[in-house]
Amino acid sequence: MKKLILSFALLGLIACKKESKPQVTMKDDVAFLASDELQGRETGTEGELKAAHYIKNRFASLGVSPKGNAGTYFQTFSFAPKNDPHGEVRFRESGNDSFITGTNVIGFVDNKSPNTIVIGAHYDHLGMGGEGSLHRDGEAIHNGADDNASGVAIMLQLAQKLQHESYQGNNYLFIAFSGEEMGLLGSNYFTKNATVPLSDINYMINMDMVGRLNQEKALAIHGVGTSPSWNQTVFAANTSFKLAEHKSGVGPSDHTSFYLNDIPVLHLFTGQHEDYHKPGDDSEKLNYGGMGMIEDYILAIISELDNNGKLAFTKTKDESAVTPSFKVGLGVVPDYLFSGKGMRIDGVSEGRAAQNAGLEKGDVVIKMGDSTVVDMMSYMRALSAYDVGDETTIVIDRKGEELIKEIVFVKD
Repeated sequence: MKKLILSFALLGLIACKKESKPQVTMKDDVAFLASDELQGRETGTEGELKAAHYIKNRFASLGVSPKGNAGTYFQTFSFAPKNDPHGEVRFRESGNDSFITGTNVIGFVDNKSPNTIVIGAHYDHLGMGGEGSLHRDGEAIHNGADDNASGVAIMLQLAQKLQHESYQGNNYLFIAFSGEEMGLLGSNYFTKNATVPLSDINYMINMDMVGRLNQEKALAIHGVGTSPSWNQTVFAANTSFKLAEHKSGVGPSDHTSFYLNDIPVLHLFTGQHEDYHKPGDDSEKLNYGGMGMIEDYILAIISELDNNGKLAFTKTKDESAVTPSFKVGLGVVPDYLFSGKGMRIDGVSEGRAAQNAGLEKGDVVIKMGDSTVVDMMSYMRALSAYDVGDETTIVIDRKGEELIKEIVFVKD
């Protein structure tokens, strides 16, 4: 009889194991969102809509409630394309042949709190390339694994973790934004047509390109000046990263739309790379361990503030508004995570001024002509003084050795 009871117990355990679903990982989410099947998830395309349905189904499987329009997870919007990320958008309630339709995917965890935290990441990308692409060899699928399947994957993990009783001081609104690559359109539309009162939003955390944490564990965090609570919190919660802190709430991603509505924001970013806006931004190149660290960091930030009520908002200087204009380019990708003195080069373009002068990835520009370069802003101010055809010297620090290079400027 004991053997028979044991057999039934074992059968029950086996049945339970068969019925339990394996947990979906960040790698699984990125693998689908950045697959060729979705053709680069360009806003308004069938590929983007497939991604929207995938995210909707993930929300539903995690027990996250719909918070789009009419009791659904979707908030659709139609618009006339524009090029200026901060210009006015022409939205319509329904599309026609000359308008594109985007779809925000929105889920909600209701803890009966008066305050709601928005966790956001855009899921659209460049499709087959087009105007935003840096690929010059014809059409190709731009899968956008880092930009920004990485942010969506972390958001989905947070949607599960933040339902734990340890994080019940706020409600949580999870938004996968459409139309970011066309000018922050999904977040712009949401803030004009919010599905929760904007006055209830405590703060917004945005993740855009968080999939390539480097060996130095350098993480850029923008928006630190948008609340007096941030400066202490982001450092108190940090146990792993070399933080590159930026105060401004304005930048080329969806947090800007919330900052412009007087909402404190944070934007996390692991840096530019040679596959940015190119077909090479694929899922196998991501640092999934690093993404897990960023997930833990966000949870730590939220936990630090869980019982603090609503954060105060402060205006910040719009760093983009004071950026100098320039007629020439050096032909480099700056390392935006570099916190030392100078401007460190993260990539060199083929056939441009920097390559012609022998500059290399990792070089730190410390002087340009008579101007000392101490950071990105001073680098841009120095560059703005030159015109096409001008020649000057550039002093670089290459692994501790100062070198002088002759540069001939060309049109950027």
